[in-house]
Amino acid sequence: MSATAAERKPPWRTMRITLSTDAPKAAAVDLLAIGVRSKKFDKDEELTRLDKALGGVLADWFKEEGFSAKPNQTLKVPARGRVKAKWVLLVGVGRKATEVEATRMIAHHAAKASARQKSAAIVLPEISPATVRVASEALHQGGYRYKQYKTGSRKPKGGLSRAALLVDDNKDKSLRKAVKDGTAIGECVNLARDLVNGPPNDMNPLLLADIAKEEAEKLGLEVTIWDKKRIEKEGMNLFLAVNRGSAVEPRFIHIAYKPEKSHQKVCFVGKGLTFDAGGLCLKPPKSMINMKCDMAGGATTIGLVLAAARLKLPVEVHAIVGSTENMTGAEAYRPGDVFTSLNGKTVEIINTDAEGRLVLADCLAWAVENVKPDLLVDHATLTGACMVALGNYRAALYTDDDDAAQGYQTASELADEKLWRMPLDTDLRKTLDSFVADVKHTGSSYGGSITAALFLKEFVGKTNWVHLDIAGPAFLDSSHGRLPKGGTGFGVSTAVRFLEYLALDTVGDDDDEDESATSEG
Repeated sequence: MSATAAERKPPWRTMRITLSTDAPKAAAVDLLAIGVRSKKFDKDEELTRLDKALGGVLADWFKEEGFSAKPNQTLKVPARGRVKAKWVLLVGVGRKATEVEATRMIAHHAAKASARQKSAAIVLPEISPATVRVASEALHQGGYRYKQYKTGSRKPKGGLSRAALLVDDNKDKSLRKAVKDGTAIGECVNLARDLVNGPPNDMNPLLLADIAKEEAEKLGLEVTIWDKKRIEKEGMNLFLAVNRGSAVEPRFIHIAYKPEKSHQKVCFVGKGLTFDAGGLCLKPPKSMINMKCDMAGGATTIGLVLAAARLKLPVEVHAIVGSTENMTGAEAYRPGDVFTSLNGKTVEIINTDAEGRLVLADCLAWAVENVKPDLLVDHATLTGACMVALGNYRAALYTDDDDAAQGYQTASELADEKLWRMPLDTDLRKTLDSFVADVKHTGSSYGGSITAALFLKEFVGKTNWVHLDIAGPAFLDSSHGRLPKGGTGFGVSTAVRFLEYLALDTVGDDDDEDESATSEG
């Protein structure tokens, strides 16, 4: 099954979210979702009213089903005509969750529980722009299904097509904006997931570039796509070395969002390996099966610049993706080869399966020289060593910039994505010394994630730089918490939160309260 960008129906846009002033018992939907902090709910006014409408059966249901309101515990029961909704979903949120955390749980589980239901209403623990935005984002992400290649009766049925958030005033401008912002982020996360999940015979560098161009142009963004000849002309020899074994041309993708007012310029760079066989240092079959995911950093980079544009953040954002395959063709690069990078440093190749850092090196160097950003951030499924250190669910963060590290870690907490700052241990730099070239592209077998980051550091000059190794959480063999099986879109939400943090600084400098920078306190 082959696809072009024009033929693709955008499945990441599947749900309409509205604000409703209906009381919970009056919401005429397939599913009504409400949070429960404790099985003793007499002090919860909304639950007490719902229980009365249902005939006082909640306590019995809790007892019979062993429902104790632990976080993420759910109980789905038929309403049997006692309220307008056909089903009631009770979501445990626990006693300690904040209102935002509780909202995220309720909305996510409402979307996940709607296997055959088409519509839902969400009872918010608190009505605020923060909870409305999180609910909108979580509904889209929770309802995600990758079904583009399913046919006939095998295509999943059901799934929410519309959801209502129950509020006091559905005309409130801040709440309406929060729905819009949450929807934008949720849809851009789902776009990144779709890009990662696409099979590599279709989702190659050419299609990735076409989709990036199509989506960016819808928003009026500047888009530049370079083919192999232009990449050669630019002198990106490390990037081209990786592509030598592939029958498919590489692509260099550059998307620029330039708002009228901005005192900050951030450039994101993404690794876009649409399939990584390992090159001549061939991966074993079990390690190769999911290597379509090696472009997850590129997918995140595309998703986040689209989200920034849709939120109209007052920060200039550039997104650069170097996309290629790493294959074993007759002209494939070899261990022992030496290539001259874009910034002039010569690099000795040690392991052709450490290809991502080569593509990133030239892209980072190009960004430093041509974009001249205040901050450079890269996302890459870079090393298995990162997963050994941190597991499947947490990304590694490397930077010498303490302010950027703190900002990014705070952003990750708001986005409910896990990061851990790792050291750029200069004691390991000597392991990159080469006998024949300026630098080797891999170090010793110890500290592999650190030495990969140290290699990238060779190409960023004095620019403030953050490296995110997302090898673990970018693609999962099975769902975990709110992350789905397959591509997760990890990093999009955190990047948006980080840009909003920078936007607040921009607003402060201007003394101009721009609501696009303050959609959530």
